[in-house]
Amino acid sequence: MDVFLASPRGFCAGVDLAVDIVDLAIQQYGTPVYVKHQIVHNPKVVADVEAKGAITVEDVGEVPEGAVVVFSAHGSPPSDYKIAEERGLTVLDATCPLVTRVHNEAKKYTREGKKIVLVGHFGHQEVVGTTGQAEMELVDERIDSKLPNWPSETEVAVLTQTTLSVNDTSIAVDRIKQRHPNAVVRNDICYATTNRQAAATELAEMTDLVLVIGAQNSSNCNRLKDVAINKGVPAYLINGPEELDRSWLECVDKIGITSGASTPEKQVKAVIDAIEPKNVFRVGPGEEKTTFAIPRNLRNLVNNGTRQSKEEEIEPNENY
Repeated sequence: MDVFLASPRGFCAGVDLAVDIVDLAIQQYGTPVYVKHQIVHNPKVVADVEAKGAITVEDVGEVPEGAVVVFSAHGSPPSDYKIAEERGLTVLDATCPLVTRVHNEAKKYTREGKKIVLVGHFGHQEVVGTTGQAEMELVDERIDSKLPNWPSETEVAVLTQTTLSVNDTSIAVDRIKQRHPNAVVRNDICYATTNRQAAATELAEMTDLVLVIGAQNSSNCNRLKDVAINKGVPAYLINGPEELDRSWLECVDKIGITSGASTPEKQVKAVIDAIEPKNVFRVGPGEEKTTFAIPRNLRNLVNNGTRQSKEEEIEPNENY
């Protein structure tokens, strides 16, 4: 049995940045440091930061007055910042810069008088943060969402959640363009999502089964599973070897493995160790070199100019 390992996979620059900010906050302010929403959508990452002294809450109002709070990578609505100010909280914003870009686009197009349509998933934390930036209509590409009943000549701007399916989003945007041909369309799906879906497509074309390593509530992990299934290959989303069903591996010679942008490499390694393949081969163009700098207003938290390094990458070899 051989494993084909997608590259790129795993942590993206936005997740690296968010986890680093929590670590730096704990170093600077001591414990506890509060995190509004899961810092990233992965329970093992959340458990790791909580073991260091972070406390995850879902409502800023739960944070004690005067405490330190980190806003998660998914972004937060302005109302959260207002509550934090009223409670005298020290806010460290770990919003992914690519999500912040979408927030800024929403404000820009609103100032220009355009109507905004956001293609995204109802209830996802990123969507909650983005829809709080300006008035907009949400279209969920997973279901048959009704388009706004605006006149065809209405000036429209289309924004997207950063972790969507590239193909499904394209279909949703085409629907909007049919009604509003002159709509301004922003391609906000992030590089990490796009690159991982492309590698997963290649993976599915050469394997009998695809395992996506990551959390069930991770949008980008679920989209990777969808990519494989849409190519006609069985695919399963698991968070680690404890969720691996050995019956899936029966009569399978080639297993594809990838992971979402919020999945630590150690979870991928644990699954490969459990499978014990004869060979491990890498598939795809290779890992990204993108990094995001610590925001200017947080740089005073950096001790000795260092940041947490990424985990050592799995090196494919014939006898993994």
